[in-house]
Amino acid sequence: MSNDAIGLVAALLTTVAYVPQVVRIVKTRSAHDISWWMFGIMSVGASLWLWYGLRLPALPVVAANVVTLALLALILFLKWQYGRDAASPGR
Repeated sequence: MSNDAIGLVAALLTTVAYVPQVVRIVKTRSAHDISWWMFGIMSVGASLWLWYGLRLPALPVVAANVVTLALLALILFLKWQYGRDAASPGR
């Protein structure tokens, strides 16, 4: 198995790991237990990995982090959408 193939499989698995969280938030319409800090820090880390992958260039690193950033952005949007307290204004 080539290095790129190993990288693509690793990228697929670590990126797909966020999908169950997205599905759960959408299904329950609740994101109260999602940490802004954790997903914010992960977003910064994924952005740096993307930059690193672009500089190499390394397709597995770039592809994984583009998809990961999209999923993280979706989770943060859903947190903003569904994570507010039900008693807060505007809800």
